[in-house]
Amino acid sequence: MSRLAKRPIQIPKQTEIKVSDGCISVKGPKGTLTKPLHRYISVEVGADGVQVSKLSSAKEAQALVGTYASHVRNMMAGVTTGFSKKLLVEGVGFKWDVAGKTLNLALGFSHPVKMQIPDGLTVVAEKNALTISGFDKEVVGQFAANIRALKKPEPYKGKGIRYDGEVIRRKQGKKAS
Repeated sequence: MSRLAKRPIQIPKQTEIKVSDGCISVKGPKGTLTKPLHRYISVEVGADGVQVSKLSSAKEAQALVGTYASHVRNMMAGVTTGFSKKLLVEGVGFKWDVAGKTLNLALGFSHPVKMQIPDGLTVVAEKNALTISGFDKEVVGQFAANIRALKKPEPYKGKGIRYDGEVIRRKQGKKAS
């Protein structure tokens, strides 16, 4: 069994957790998150915290116990403090700006790229930095990954969109003979 799931997960203040009809819902000051439970997993809410356990002896149940324990932890952290990702852009003429619920990107293509910002996310565009924040870790991470996939950093000059703190392995390029 997973080490993450052995001990009960402590419930933060101002957080309510309910398990009903095969779904777990976590409500906090920032919002409400719900997630369906797998048929091999059970979640009990007690006085000492939330306990995630397996209902079957299948290998899949063994693997899912730790995963669902992490999901519950992430849901509780999201509705209390929230999550954020920061993206950086490098390159001449590469820029972005936010107009309402639309993110406008100029990435050196023949046309500007427009992306709809999902509900529940806050996007702040600065000169070469973009901060994405929200209470659902999966939505924040997926939106950041979708933006980065538009123009991945290239290894020769480092142009493109990268995460803050991401290290790009640089290549030397051609040598003059």
